Parts: sequence; C-alpha cells; structure tokens
Amino acid sequence: MVGLLSLALGVGACGVGVEPVGEEMGHLRHSQVSANGLSTNGLSTNGLSTNGLSTNGLSTNGLSTNGLSTNGFSTWFNQDPVNADAVMSYVVTCAVQAGVARTFTNPVTGNTHMWLGALGLAPSWADGAPATDLEKQVVSACLAAHANKYGLHVPISVLGLTTSSTNAPIPYTPQELATYSETEACYFGNLFDGTGVFAANDQAYLAADKSTPRTCGLASGPAQNCPPITHVGMCATYCQGSTSSSPYYTNCTYNGKNYRPITARIRPQEIYRCGDGTCQFTERCGTGTTALSCRADCGTCP
Repeated sequence: MVGLLSLALGVGACGVGVEPVGEEMGHLRHSQVSANGLSTNGLSTNGLSTNGLSTNGLSTNGLSTNGLSTNGFSTWFNQDPVNADAVMSYVVTCAVQAGVARTFTNPVTGNTHMWLGALGLAPSWADGAPATDLEKQVVSACLAAHANKYGLHVPISVLGLTTSSTNAPIPYTPQELATYSETEACYFGNLFDGTGVFAANDQAYLAADKSTPRTCGLASGPAQNCPPITHVGMCATYCQGSTSSSPYYTNCTYNGKNYRPITARIRPQEIYRCGDGTCQFTERCGTGTTALSCRADCGTCP
C-alpha cells in the first residue's frame, strides 16, 4: 500500500498530477455533497468541507490491504477501475487540503480522473514526501471512518488532529457539533504496514431495538463483521483526549502501540428505532420489538 499511495499522491508521478480546484469543479462537488444530505453550512465556496464534514460511501472492500499492495499504480487501478476510483477519492479527501486536486490520466483508457482534497490530514505526504508513520495512521483512520458496510452515503462529522507541524485540529463549529450531536466512534490503526484498522464505540452499544447504517463504528455488540475494520469495544478503553471543549480523541493505544485516531459523529436520525414507523433496511420483519424482529415497522414475516 505504501508504494501505491506514494505514487498516487506524489507530484507528477505515474501520470498523477496536482491541480487547483476551479470554481466549476467546486460547484459540481457542492451539488454532490448537498445531494448526499449534507448541510451547506460551513462548506467553502468550492464545495469542499472546511469543518470536517464528509460522507461515507467507501465500500469496506476498498480498504483491503491486498487490493492496495499491487506494485504499479496503473496496474492496480485497472484491475477494478470503479472501486479504485472510489478509494482514491477518499484517500485524497483525507490526505490533501481543500482547494487542491489530484488527477490521473489512465494510460489504458485515456480517461482523466480528478479527486478533490478536503481534510488535509497529511500535508507532507500530499506534497510529495514519503508518508510518515503518523500520516499513515491518520489517513488509515480517516479511510476507516469513511467506510460503510452497506455502501451508503451517510453524512458524518470528522474530528481529530492533522499531522501538520502544529498538529492543528480539523476545524469544526458549534453548529456542526449541534447538528452531529450523536457521538459515534473512534477509528485508528495503520493500513500501510499490515497492522489493520480498528473501531470502537464512542457511546454505549446500541440497544436491541436500535440500529444504524454506521454499524462498523457504532456497534450493537462486540461481534461485528466489517472487514478489514476490527471492532474492539469502547473508545474510553483505548483512547485519550476527548473532552467537552475538544470533542475528539488525540491518542489511542492498542496492543501496546500508540495511534493517531479520527473521531466521528453522526446526526440523531442516523440511529433507527423499532417502532418509529419506518421499516429501515437494517430492520427485519417478525413478531418482536427488536431491530431484527420489528413487527411495528416491518410487519410479521410471510
């Protein structure tokens, strides 16, 4: 993965280039973000988030270390261009600053792909230097936070520290915290060295009558099936730094190793409840009152 992504973000390498984001492209991105349900509050004029908001449409398969370790960016990309394009979109979203894009002209198809920066978590790597261990960690955590088991686009608030020289936090506003009022999960690990990525609840396990499309992070129990993300329990067990004045974790320790995490928050409507009158895709028919047997919302099974 190191070889691939270093090429992908390196200036001019393997056909990958750096471009400023023009107003036309910015408006296109703004339309896409708005369609995904994100408020336009706090978004820059070119449609890129300046306050840590993003959407999580990255398939968990896109995080597979096997899929990202093939030598040669073009070779890797053309094995599954659709999935590779999605992966790179989120890699650049996480690593590169807002207002800057990465482009790749595919030598096989001749098509040019453009991926827009947003969070700027790894400025040194984004400028072409080899990724530091800290950058590998925070980009890995960011990718995990953007993963969705169901392939859905769900708006989230992304919080944490960048790897700039000042370790500046991702900007956020009181309005963002008020809108994304549900604490969700912390994410940490390292996809670059084979360690893997981990998630933990930032609130109690969901009760049996509740469910969420963000189940890789906000779990209903200790057993979760979201490879390559491993759910390890509660953030409070492993992580430090979150306070009322700084609503994100600054460090997580797992198996004796320290990691730079990403903290995610969601809106209350992303937590479903059996009995709210809507049969959500995370709920099932039945005779009970749990998400997996919700008569009130989904009826009895045929």
